[in-house]
Amino acid sequence: MSETVPIIGLIAGGRQFPILVARGVKARGCRLVVAGFTGHTNMEVAAHADVWRELKLGKLGKLIDYFREHGVERVIMAGTIDKPKVMDIRHLDMRAVKLLFSQKNKGDSAILGALAAEMEREGMPVIPAHEFLPELVTPSGVMTRREPDEREWEDLRFGWRIAKELGRMDIGQCLVLREGIISAVEALEGTDQAIARGCALGGPGCVVVKIFKPGQQEQVDLPSLGLDTVRVMAEGKATCLGIEAGKSLFFDRDVALAQADTAGIAIVGLSSDQFGS
Repeated sequence: MSETVPIIGLIAGGRQFPILVARGVKARGCRLVVAGFTGHTNMEVAAHADVWRELKLGKLGKLIDYFREHGVERVIMAGTIDKPKVMDIRHLDMRAVKLLFSQKNKGDSAILGALAAEMEREGMPVIPAHEFLPELVTPSGVMTRREPDEREWEDLRFGWRIAKELGRMDIGQCLVLREGIISAVEALEGTDQAIARGCALGGPGCVVVKIFKPGQQEQVDLPSLGLDTVRVMAEGKATCLGIEAGKSLFFDRDVALAQADTAGIAIVGLSSDQFGS
């Protein structure tokens, strides 16, 4: 008797992540059922799908019906989505409205966690995307030629503690500081815009810290960085980036690290073993 081919459903957002996930899933010999969203999804992902459908954002019932129709067994979420549009009740079906307003906390982790729980109830558990892309997981330790100096290490330690406290409140994953003074905390605008704002306020020499929020679910929303993040830091004259090792994704790592070396930016993978949970 032939072995059953696993069927993976991909909820695809923007940028390169859904493309990488799609390739990783297909490389494992799985069947791939992809849902894309008008105005949000990198549509190049369709070329990698066995089954593809473009849906309107917020139509949760149609998304679940589509996945069930094609026998999806497990689900992956990958790529960026415009959260303000997700929250616009005019675009939501009744199932999405019920899900959204059952949450007292409207933070990213809470909403994504609720969506994952809904998929679980339908017999389609959400699994971590990096299960298919382990090479993207951020390693521990200094990754650039330059190590953080003493002042930057102090900012990394302080920033880690503050970021973890903010993360417990599901506010954001990233903050910017210099000499112990916080100049920006990530909100709806996303990491790169928070960095640009923080550097404009804090001046040259800012340190960026990005962490995995306590209580966050690894299968739905890992922190990430890539070449764009390094470019924004270089433009803002930031000098150091600390991101949580083992629980974040590093895209285009070799190119991004080369760019950081050129700009004199130190990048280090941080862990709870160093700074505490």
